[in-house]
Amino acid sequence: MYDLIRQIGDATASFVFFYPLFMSYLWMAGALFYHFRHERRDKLDVASPPKLEEYPRVSILIPCFNEEDNVIEILKPLMNLAYPNYDVIAINDGSTDRTGEMLEKMLKVYPRLRVVHLAQNQGKAVGLNTAALMTRSEYVMCIDGDAILDPHAIDWMMLHFQSPRVGAVTGNPRVRTRSTLLGRIQVGEFSSIIGLIKRAQRTYGRLFTVSGVVTCFRKRALHDVGYWNPAALTEDVDISWRLQTRHWDTRFEPRALCWILMPETLNGLWKQRLRWAIGGTQVVLSNAPTLLDWKQRRMWPVFVEFATSMVWAYLMAGLIVLWFLGTVLGLAVPYHVPTLIPQWTGVIIGTTCLIQVGISLWMDSRYDRGLGRQYYWMIWYPLVYWLINVATSVVAFPKAINRLRGERARWVSPDRGLRPTS
Repeated sequence: MYDLIRQIGDATASFVFFYPLFMSYLWMAGALFYHFRHERRDKLDVASPPKLEEYPRVSILIPCFNEEDNVIEILKPLMNLAYPNYDVIAINDGSTDRTGEMLEKMLKVYPRLRVVHLAQNQGKAVGLNTAALMTRSEYVMCIDGDAILDPHAIDWMMLHFQSPRVGAVTGNPRVRTRSTLLGRIQVGEFSSIIGLIKRAQRTYGRLFTVSGVVTCFRKRALHDVGYWNPAALTEDVDISWRLQTRHWDTRFEPRALCWILMPETLNGLWKQRLRWAIGGTQVVLSNAPTLLDWKQRRMWPVFVEFATSMVWAYLMAGLIVLWFLGTVLGLAVPYHVPTLIPQWTGVIIGTTCLIQVGISLWMDSRYDRGLGRQYYWMIWYPLVYWLINVATSVVAFPKAINRLRGERARWVSPDRGLRPTS
């Protein structure tokens, strides 16, 4: 019996160690294939997108909840985009600060701007649905209330909609809060993890999610799936899965840039990642039965990737507990874990991390100048984010099951990072 437990423990430890390495090299291979096929072959600068045959009207939707610190900063750039045919709809979702008052003042300055006031906080999905149903534009672009959109982002996204099966195009968020270690690590993360994964997923199947902070949708596709789900904690993951299970294509456009704020405290980072984990798990569990259909086979890779990652997180958590009980406290445990990362494997993890970061920063350096300065900060990524990923995944699963009852998802004031004081 002891030998069987040891064999199971050794197999589990091997899986926990090798799975992240396997996924890392899979993502790198897929992202490099995407890069050379779709990005590298054209030499166009971000500021010089190809001309379109026509410029259909696009409505930019901005849900705002207590964004008085950001609303002026984000609206000014939106009034000077290169795309010639667009308007902006700001949704004041029952804000309790001066957001509504500031939006009303800006109505007199910006003729492109329209403002919708909701009497009380309804959640991001309700705000987006309200604005989308108000506009006659065939295309709606959604950005967050702290996002600064690049002047040419819409042009790059609209290139993809020349295909009638494209339902959504997501952009390339870039982190602008870089004053702390957590902020700098997230700069690299958005390239080495988020951007890399989106490129890889476009190579071997579907996207797990569009970025809620910057995505353009075909309104006909939104109507086909019933618009955004008010019960979804992560409405971007939910709309991505519903579009793709209805066979609408979703794409990633790395040249559609958007500059965002991110948490720079551990508490803010924990809350954000826990919400992402709960929302993602909620969407996958609710869509799992539909994936049995052969017609949904293109969704299988992202489902398997998510399910395997969840198993990895629970097994990793189990090994951490056994290691703490056996090695730190010296208690008798069924399987002894002498060290979580053997000495010789730590070199492999660190090397793989730096290779992955190097490749991703090289790909995104065309769009985000100065990325190289964040390279060596990323050596801390496995320590910080693997532990957070394990913890949020373990906590998220039971919470996501409880949310399947359809509870309304409402706003929670996010951590926007450390802002300079005047």
